[in-house]
Amino acid sequence: MSTLILIPARMASTRLPGKPLADISGAPMIVHVARRAAEAGLGRVVVATDTQSVAEAVRAHGFEAVMTRMDHESGSDRIHEALVALDPLGKVETIVNVQGDLPTIDPAIIAASLRPFEDAMVDIATLGVEIVREEEKTNSNVVKIVGSPLSGTRLRALYFTRATAPWGEGPLYHHVGLYAYRRAALERFVALKPSPLERRERLEQLRALEAGMRIDAEIVQSLPLGVDTPHDLERAREILSN
Repeated sequence: MSTLILIPARMASTRLPGKPLADISGAPMIVHVARRAAEAGLGRVVVATDTQSVAEAVRAHGFEAVMTRMDHESGSDRIHEALVALDPLGKVETIVNVQGDLPTIDPAIIAASLRPFEDAMVDIATLGVEIVREEEKTNSNVVKIVGSPLSGTRLRALYFTRATAPWGEGPLYHHVGLYAYRRAALERFVALKPSPLERRERLEQLRALEAGMRIDAEIVQSLPLGVDTPHDLERAREILSN
């Protein structure tokens, strides 16, 4: 499959203003994400941004950037605009959406996100990690995948929730917010209106499930650090300086 990796980046973060350009070991955070994405070896990597300074920083470090509108409600809308601009003839078959605040992400798990597409019935693929810390099981900021096991490393997602679920004995899985879309699935998804459960849980992926789309999750061992706060940024600097 022809694959395009898109990294949405916007400057309007409330908890960490200007975070795409935050310096980590001499390079902006968004550049570190682009480097990890390129190391995955899946194909072309492009940063989709609404800010000229972000685009300039990305290009200065040898990566591609495309400008998108400022009024997008979600990263999925942003990457769809970028896809249409970059590939108007529709040659790209698969799009991987790598969040722009994952500077320490393991390239191997980016590559792993495409494995569920071995099944032609899968519309969207994503990643999960088994939760090992007890406090994360009840933390509403940790999104859980409720799914039906297909193998030792794959779930068919039935629901995503901030609650502690499913109930009973057995593992819980932390959802990693990285998505791979078949092109037709992304086009269908962005054409849908926000759904009731999406609004209630504040989880965009529920829109796809409510519309009958299939999401499978590959279970990986590495949980990437999402940079949302100054403390997270310091952790990322420590990790990448080593």
